[in-house]
Order: sequence, then structure tokens, then C-alpha cells
Amino acid sequence: MKETTKPTSTRRDFINTLLLTGAAGGIGSLISPTLARADTADKAQAMSEAEEWFKKIKGEHRVVYDGSTPHDGFPIIWNWAFYLSNNQTGSTDEDITAMTVLRHSAIPFALKTELWEKYQLGEFVGVTDNQTQKPSLRNPYYEPKEGDFPVPIIQGIKDLQSRGALFCVCDLALNVYSSMKAEQSGADPAAVYAEWKAGILPGIQVVPSGVWALERAQKNGCAYIFAGG
Repeated sequence: MKETTKPTSTRRDFINTLLLTGAAGGIGSLISPTLARADTADKAQAMSEAEEWFKKIKGEHRVVYDGSTPHDGFPIIWNWAFYLSNNQTGSTDEDITAMTVLRHSAIPFALKTELWEKYQLGEFVGVTDNQTQKPSLRNPYYEPKEGDFPVPIIQGIKDLQSRGALFCVCDLALNVYSSMKAEQSGADPAAVYAEWKAGILPGIQVVPSGVWALERAQKNGCAYIFAGG
């Protein structure tokens, strides 16, 4: 996948949205009213589920990749590379955990292809389809096709999950970016946010924020590696 310069403007829009809405009434009033209206019980349950998910981290060799941008697929590639190199040095998958935190402009990697097509997510975050040389209308990293990765042996998210790899996605960024897309089309931000939440790929955990997840992963023994930006 070829990454364009689009993420620079997307990052600027993200920060501006945070600053403007934060100044107007705080992060809680920020984007989708869904987040702001969520009652305490719902928030507590979501937090508990996210905390519980981190108990899946296992083995001697543990790493968390900070996937803050698409970065030509490296938030996924480095996850695979960690399994490959540890296998080559004598460790089995059972003794390895590679986690990728999908946050900021890399959150579309956690979403189904239908959403990439409907919301033009390839153009939105600057991911070009190697096969068409146009902004991608599909998620190229869940079940990659030939040519999506630099070499064909690299595995996508689905295959890595079957080996024990963990992937999570930032709920704060889901709120911000879904609201940005809703504003562009005149849609209801709460409805678009709900649609994106429903379109998260199987096995990918929603976490309160990407930075929250990075801290929790390190607290659970994962070494930190920046995977893009």
C-alpha cells in the first residue's frame, strides 16, 4: 500500500477538532453525543471489558506496537515480524504476544471493507490500493490480497489473530473521525459513530483511547515500539 501525504491534513483536522470542542465544553462533549450521554454504568462496563482483555497477554516475549498512522501497513507488518523472528530464535507462538494499538489515522485498519467503501476511508487517511493505484476502497490488511504487502508471506490481521496476536482500536479516535465524516456528509454523528462501532472487525478490542491501551500494555510487560508516524 502506498501512503500519500493525506494524513498530515487529517492529523491537523483531528487536533483542531479536539482543541475547538475541548475549549467549548471539554472532551466529554466532544464528538458523538453517544459518548457524552453514556451513563456511568455503561462506561464502567466498557472499561472493565477493556481491562479484562489485557489478560490475554501471555508468554515471555511481549511487545506493543503504537500504530498511530497507516505508515504503509507497518503497524501490521511489525506485528508479523515479531512472531517470525522469535520463531526463528526458538520460541513458539504460545510464548509470544505481539499487540498492535490502532489509533489516530490508523483506526480504519480495524474497520470492515464496507465502511472503507462507503466513507472513502482510503482517501481520508491516505492509503492507496497497490492494485488500482487509487485511494483504497477496501481494508487491505485484514485479509490481504497478493500485492498488498511487500512480500507475500506477510500475514494480515486475521491470520495473526489466530496465532495469538492482539489488536485494539481507540474509541476516542473512532468518535473524532466518525464525527468528521458525519459533518462532511451532513449525517448524524451519533449514527455514524454507532455504524463504525458495529463495523469493527472480529476480535479487535475497543479501548477508551490508544494512549490508554499503550500504558496498560506496558504495565502488563509489553515492550513499546513506535510503528509509524
